[in-house]
Amino acid sequence: MIPVRLARLEDAPSIVALVNSAYRGDSSRAGWTTEADLLGGQRTDEAAIRDFIAGAPEQRMLVHEHADGALHACVQLQNRGDYAYLGMLTIRPTLQAAGLGRELLAAAEHDVRTHWGISRMVMTVIEQRSELIAWYERRGYARTGETAEFPYGDPRFGEPKRSDLRFAVLAKDLSAS
Repeated sequence: MIPVRLARLEDAPSIVALVNSAYRGDSSRAGWTTEADLLGGQRTDEAAIRDFIAGAPEQRMLVHEHADGALHACVQLQNRGDYAYLGMLTIRPTLQAAGLGRELLAAAEHDVRTHWGISRMVMTVIEQRSELIAWYERRGYARTGETAEFPYGDPRFGEPKRSDLRFAVLAKDLSAS
């Protein structure tokens, strides 16, 4: 498992740059997790990241820091009682497809089991991202059959390029891991 640490408030600008570079715009096309064909604008902003990091104890953001101090990966975790919610799993685009995402996901699963004692992880993925959903399915996640609406009209989540976006809900039982 890769080493991770809790994000600090001073990490917020680096996290924003990392997340936006992995999901939006031309820089995201260096990796395979881009949403640039589905959404424009930002994926997140500094205020949202700072609020999350400073949030209540039921929220954790893990980062993987390279020896040179650069952040290479991050993930958000939220304790929602009987399950943990995983969001914003991000790998620097030029480092994608080398196993870092798999390692960060394993670290996140380990963290929610050991820190909160939770044995179920839930996430949402844009339904049109079939290759990303397939990646999570190969790691033990399954579609629950539920969907969630995309937050149209809220520029904090980006500028949709399609009118049919929605989220698929995926879950994994961590007690068998």
